[in-house]
Amino acid sequence: MFEALHREAVYLWYYFSVQFEQIFGYWVMGMVIGSAVSVFLKNRIHDLFRSIASRKLGVFGTVIASALGIASPLCMYGTIPIAASFSKSGMSDDWLAAFMMSSILLNPQLIIYSAALGPTALTVRIVTCFLCGITAGLLIRSIYKNKPFFDFSGFSEPEDHDTDPNILLRFLKNLGRNVKATALYFLIGIMLSALFQRYVPAEAMTALFGGNEAFGVFMAATIGVPLYMCGGGTIPLLQTWLYEGMSMGSAASFMLTGPATKITNLGALKIVLGIKRFCLYLLFVMVFSFVTGVIVNIIV
Repeated sequence: MFEALHREAVYLWYYFSVQFEQIFGYWVMGMVIGSAVSVFLKNRIHDLFRSIASRKLGVFGTVIASALGIASPLCMYGTIPIAASFSKSGMSDDWLAAFMMSSILLNPQLIIYSAALGPTALTVRIVTCFLCGITAGLLIRSIYKNKPFFDFSGFSEPEDHDTDPNILLRFLKNLGRNVKATALYFLIGIMLSALFQRYVPAEAMTALFGGNEAFGVFMAATIGVPLYMCGGGTIPLLQTWLYEGMSMGSAASFMLTGPATKITNLGALKIVLGIKRFCLYLLFVMVFSFVTGVIVNIIV
């Protein structure tokens, strides 16, 4: 009995250590670059977005808004007060929708994490998140053209924690907050990945998520809802699943529904959307992720 438990522990430690060595460097780089963007570039990104509010860019504005949403390092609870200030300055709801949608899905830190999945998965993630933001903006522009979509009443500019006069300490404090927020999820993700590798046959993963079947994409979109913890925590799982037969379309679907339906993000969005528009948001996420997954499987 003891020998069997010891053997299983050795196997799990092996899978854990291999996964840790493969991903740890990307996690560290993500922390460092994410903190650098937050401390040194965050205000410039948001000021740039404010500066284009009065320009007659039309549909092209949603493209810029989606790109800046990806570049913004804020979480959704930080993005909504910023979006509220953008709205007060006269920015249209379609631009705000594009900015907020892509900000939910991706940020500079998560881009670095996702590099551990390989260039194809990284490219798919960036492109699909970018297009998701644009699509959300265009839908709001066409359907809610003459009526408001968001309700930002009661929101004000978020508190800026990066205020230490010493620039090095400012960066280190931000880095410490990032590590504290993600380290546990990162380790949990690696442990879950080790458990999957040890106890879930590769054939089962291929049957569930593999091939070009729409069923695999649908399952990935569905499982992304309860399983998504944080960006860093899901990278080890995705790496394992892709290795064991998950199709790229299924991975793309998971990478869209996961962050878009993360419980903290949903809680923040429910406040500014109301129940009817909140349900429309969920419907949009599921349909877009499913269609995107099917298309990615066809292309890739």
